[in-house]
Amino acid sequence: QVQLVESGGGSAQAGGSLRLSCQISGYTYTTYSMGWFRQAPGKEREWVALTNSDGKLRIRESVKGRFTIARDNADNTLYLQMNSLKPEDTALYYCAATPVILNSNRALEGRYYTYWGQGTQVTVSS
Repeated sequence: QVQLVESGGGSAQAGGSLRLSCQISGYTYTTYSMGWFRQAPGKEREWVALTNSDGKLRIRESVKGRFTIARDNADNTLYLQMNSLKPEDTALYYCAATPVILNSNRALEGRYYTYWGQGTQVTVSS
């Protein structure tokens, strides 16, 4: 059974940093699309940072230069390093995975991901 468990969320001041972790267990596929999504109160879920087993990376324009995504294959963990945080980064952050390489359009849509974590809250104050 595949499980994704996020951690590392919390409160930060604007300009601060947080690192989110997504521990992945039971995932035996070598092919994958994985990523971080977020949902702020009253807003739709949006993708933040994506990666796949071909090594492709995509970073949302609004966080480019501030957020980075990385996967550590040795310990099956997906990371999201968030620097220079802004109040508008406040949201519930989720990691997601699916055992296929999604094309460029589908990778942006959460509905194509099979496995999801429970989410971790990030709150940035000004």
